[in-house]
Amino acid sequence: MILILFGPPGAGKGTQSKLIQQEFDIPALSTGDMFRSNIKESTPLGIKVKTILDSGQLVGDDIVIELVEDALSNDHYEHGYILDGFPRTVYQAEAYDRILSSKGKTIKAFISLHVPDDVLVDRLLNRGEGRTDDTEDKIRVRLDVYKKETQPVMEYYASKGLLVEIDGVGTIEEIFNRIKNALS
Repeated sequence: MILILFGPPGAGKGTQSKLIQQEFDIPALSTGDMFRSNIKESTPLGIKVKTILDSGQLVGDDIVIELVEDALSNDHYEHGYILDGFPRTVYQAEAYDRILSSKGKTIKAFISLHVPDDVLVDRLLNRGEGRTDDTEDKIRVRLDVYKKETQPVMEYYASKGLLVEIDGVGTIEEIFNRIKNALS
């Protein structure tokens, strides 16, 4: 089973991803974790990514796609996985579709956690991670960027009939039960 877990900052993707992993016995594939791992191991890709990040730039689509494609060659992901943080653009989604097609695989669902902005702001302000960008103004800017840049990815998967919208408000268990029900 291949799932994409999608939603704005503070939607609970990390929490729900862990529960899905346990319930369905599939690993998660997080681009952020992959970046950190490749940088730590000083792989050629990690060196390239570190140089980009150190210069204050965003990692381009082609490098992100290369990173994901490389990770998916690992047998660990042969029987399914959850994608978190990818794809972020329609270009990445189209490239990912080509990767899956070449492997004869398909996505089961694109799960989008829907949470109202005010709830997201409250969650991010109260999560206690002490991030310097967790001020209300900066959070709202991040949410605006999310809507402009990544929401088209949701529309892309909706057009393919893969979108599963989940109400992301409630207890962790309530939200997880909604996801399980949608997948059954």
